[in-house]
Amino acid sequence: MSISSNNPSLEEQIGQWRSYLLRRQAIHSVDVAELEDHLREQVAALIKAGLSTDEAFLVAVKRMGALDALSREFAREHSERLWKQLVVLPSDVEEQGVGVRSDAFIVFGIAVAAAMLLKLPELFGMRLQEDAAFYARNASLFVLPLLTGYFAWKRGLGTKTVVWLAVVFIAAGLFANVYPFAPHGYTEVLTVLHLPIALWVVVGIAYAGGRWLEVAGRMDFIRFSGELFIYYVLIALGGGVFTGFLVMMFQTIGINAEWFIQSWLIPCGAAGAVLVASWLVEAKQSVIENMAPVLTRLFTPFFTILLVTFLVTLVVTGRGVSIERELLIAFDLLLVVVLGLLLYSVSARDAQLPPGAFDVMQVVLVVSALLADAVALWAISARITEFGFTPNRVAGLGVNIILLVNLAWSALLYVRFLRERGPFTDLERWQTNYLPVYAVWAAIVVIIFPPVFGYI
Repeated sequence: MSISSNNPSLEEQIGQWRSYLLRRQAIHSVDVAELEDHLREQVAALIKAGLSTDEAFLVAVKRMGALDALSREFAREHSERLWKQLVVLPSDVEEQGVGVRSDAFIVFGIAVAAAMLLKLPELFGMRLQEDAAFYARNASLFVLPLLTGYFAWKRGLGTKTVVWLAVVFIAAGLFANVYPFAPHGYTEVLTVLHLPIALWVVVGIAYAGGRWLEVAGRMDFIRFSGELFIYYVLIALGGGVFTGFLVMMFQTIGINAEWFIQSWLIPCGAAGAVLVASWLVEAKQSVIENMAPVLTRLFTPFFTILLVTFLVTLVVTGRGVSIERELLIAFDLLLVVVLGLLLYSVSARDAQLPPGAFDVMQVVLVVSALLADAVALWAISARITEFGFTPNRVAGLGVNIILLVNLAWSALLYVRFLRERGPFTDLERWQTNYLPVYAVWAAIVVIIFPPVFGYI
């Protein structure tokens, strides 16, 4: 132990190995500490026998017995390491390629199924433009059941679990379609916004593969969600370029392809891209894991500066926050983005590392967001006092209270970590344990709000 602790290079390699195991479905977090102790003992013994640090780490990883397959995968994900050539065997590469190709065909088929499911209502006279409200309410139901099924197959979930997941989606479909919503009413819009949030947690249960009750399992899902968002945006940008070229090419021969783009390309592509992006996160995890933490570290300072500047301006000028609905919604979206940055920063950080400068910036971001949320909460309360209760105002009030509780306790735990009075895992546990709160609130908005507010 003393040998490895005095060697930063070895500590970095062991840290990558540990983080990799924590991100995988094949091993539970409770076993990682024991495995790491075993690995360190092996490394220390090999160094004492005369091997260099890299050689000792290589041999120790190779001696991990049942973890040999995971060790080879770990080596694949760190191609810059010299010892990759000694760990990855040609047969391993071939087997991996066959598995990836097999999954690719399956995911492509599921993506096509999602696109066809989106077009299925047209057989009953529905049209995307004319029946936009129906498609908006059911948008998540065209895709998320298939994504859940894919993960249920990948994780080998039992029949009982699959049945319960299916029941949730069926119930969601009923609540989205049986309520007599007023045309373009508030409760219908709230259902459109909150149903995907509630169902995304159902996807997480399938993704965790029996590890949903573990902190590491829920943290894996948080990490997956952030990586999926990044891939989806990249696919959308590529799709935009593709659409532009499509329009240009057909215009040269006098054909207007706008009907095809609006009715088929964009809606079907948007649905199928969710499945494709999910598969890319699974199959190409090493690439995005290098990209996502960089993006998090890039945007965290920007949002920190934005919130601090806003609060300072608020105090100096003495101005209040506008209580106009659109501005409050935009303000809440900003707070949700900040919370997303916090969540993904937590999921990408090695909990074993000591506090650093970036952690200080994270605390500033969280505290600033907490103060901004308090200002928004006051503005919403003022709007309710002046104009009374409406579905939107109650929903906004609930969201801000939920964010306030999360940010307040996160700030406390993060400060404790900075002062070395608590482990970083307390913050991880808090964030992952808080996930069901969002789903429960979203379900309340979808199920209870419409009848309570008269479906307006």
